Amino acid sequence: MDQRVSLITIGTDDMNGSARFYEAIGWRRVETPDGVIAFDLIGQVLGLYPLDKLAEDIGCTPGDLGQGATTLSYNCAAKEQVGEVLAAAEAAGATILKPASDVFWGGHHGYFRAPEGTIWEVAHNPFSALGPNGEFRWNGYG
Repeated sequence: MDQRVSLITIGTDDMNGSARFYEAIGWRRVETPDGVIAFDLIGQVLGLYPLDKLAEDIGCTPGDLGQGATTLSYNCAAKEQVGEVLAAAEAAGATILKPASDVFWGGHHGYFRAPEGTIWEVAHNPFSALGPNGEFRWNGYG
């Protein structure tokens, strides 16, 4: 697993209020499907997602997410890499929360909890090709 973060997802009960905060500090939204708000960063994306939907996607309750309800995401260039990265994380001591599987928006992903409690998503997004150095952009480098 390369040393990088692709997507920072913040679970929130107030999507619009959270988005207004980031817009107030000068960030601009990028086009996204319904239910997701995203801001391109330099080499990463910050995503806002409904807290209840984030918990449902992982397979737990919102209370199980802990303070901040944040996941860090690592995007893979190919679908088969998702399972490989999850296996490497598990071998290193992580707990698999959701095995690699196809997801409703057309991608492939899974989740693990690192030993210190951080929740990571490992994903392949066929609509967002990674850049030559693994850079992630919501709509890809194409």
